[in-house]
Amino acid sequence: MQLYLMQHGLALSEQEDAERPLSPGGVEQIQDAAAGMKQLRLAFDLIISSPKRRAHQTAALVAEAVRYPYSDILVSDSLLPQADPKDILELLVVEPSQSHILIVGHQPCLGRFASLLLGGGGVTIENAGLSAFAYDKEKAFSTLNFLLTADQLARFRPGRASDF
Repeated sequence: MQLYLMQHGLALSEQEDAERPLSPGGVEQIQDAAAGMKQLRLAFDLIISSPKRRAHQTAALVAEAVRYPYSDILVSDSLLPQADPKDILELLVVEPSQSHILIVGHQPCLGRFASLLLGGGGVTIENAGLSAFAYDKEKAFSTLNFLLTADQLARFRPGRASDF
């Protein structure tokens, strides 16, 4: 199973909007990241999103870029900021082992989930960054395949210079 973790893009402050949607800069940030994901030819069998508006907007923008049906995005409270990362594993139990799954959520939940996948330690996942894990659910073992910041991911967007 290939798991891709992405924190939502930059959001408005709670003072600006209590629902904290993506800011205009956050929308652009996710569009750039999603275009980079498309250039990397990433495709997903499932996209799971937190119900919070900024995460769901992020999932929708990525879905649009990679041609994943918006109506098929699975929304789960297991991705809320303070959720137990073990609840995410419970969501994955029913998914086929060859699945490619994008998980869009928040810190600290995503960082704790990444740490759980790796058996400890710390993983920093920034806004609009993307990390990929190969997860063997039978062995409960994971390998970190890559960890890209939003800026690194955006460099894959057509028309952008690549420093890689």
